[in-house]
Amino acid sequence: MGSKNWGALFLLSALWGGSYLFMRVAAPALGPILLIEARVLIAGLALLAYALLTRSLPPLRDHWRHYLVLGAFNSAVPFVLISTAELYLPASLAATVNATTPLFGAVVAAVWMGEAFTWRKVFGLLLGFAGVAVLAGFGPLPLTSTTLWSIGASLLAAFCYGFTAVYTKVKIQGARPQAMALYTQFAAALVLLPLVPFSLPTQWPSTLVVICVLLLALLSTAFAYILYFGLIVDVGPTRAIMVTYLVPVFALLWGGLFLKESLGAAFLAGLTLILFSVALVSGARGAGRAGRARPAPTPGATGATDTPAGKEGPQP
Repeated sequence: MGSKNWGALFLLSALWGGSYLFMRVAAPALGPILLIEARVLIAGLALLAYALLTRSLPPLRDHWRHYLVLGAFNSAVPFVLISTAELYLPASLAATVNATTPLFGAVVAAVWMGEAFTWRKVFGLLLGFAGVAVLAGFGPLPLTSTTLWSIGASLLAAFCYGFTAVYTKVKIQGARPQAMALYTQFAAALVLLPLVPFSLPTQWPSTLVVICVLLLALLSTAFAYILYFGLIVDVGPTRAIMVTYLVPVFALLWGGLFLKESLGAAFLAGLTLILFSVALVSGARGAGRAGRARPAPTPGATGATDTPAGKEGPQP
């Protein structure tokens, strides 16, 4: 990869890592549902404006039912789960647990599609959940029921990403990644809209919260999509998926710098185990294709893109 693509990869990692920081600040003030409704709606409007300005508005009719499914289970539900978990978990811990997404993608692909599940994948899977256990039992938080439920919510969000990756591969053929990015945000907003009246905050949010919501929607969602699809076109999905390894690192960095989150040996050990497990599962023969979505190329691409498990859409 050239320096431009490396720069885009690190910027994308920083933006997705920063999403955990923004949610950690804004979720207690707005509540998870209103926060995510604002995130996906603003991001959808920004992506729509970009598509109109570039005259690249993708068609909706062919796959609108699937966009509803993806909007619900690749954006609305996991985003709410993660922001709920971050009411109690540090941003860096939530991001690290969410790095298990490719592991769930491999499991779902094995069950649904009959993908080979080698001993290397099994070992990687067990190693990944050992890392989660280290974070839960020896991490910076006391081992309480709230901590366990919060980690469970983060794991369920990771499972949603793995499931929707396989769903996309099985059910959707020929959909542009740009279309999935754009229309699933509006679908997510539609799914959450009935719950918004019951989730309004009791007081007006502070300026800092409003800024975090805007940064979350415009930078960590809309602009991050544009960067990610550009990387897929320029260097291919295999290299673009390296963002999986960098997002927890940036979340750790931002959490330490801006939220003064404490780390420690147990946290670093858990992070290492999880990232190594993802490398094992993604690096095994056939593992990198487990659960991959196969959307059509973005405008300007020379061939079909093949997006790895759990990464066909934005990660928070």
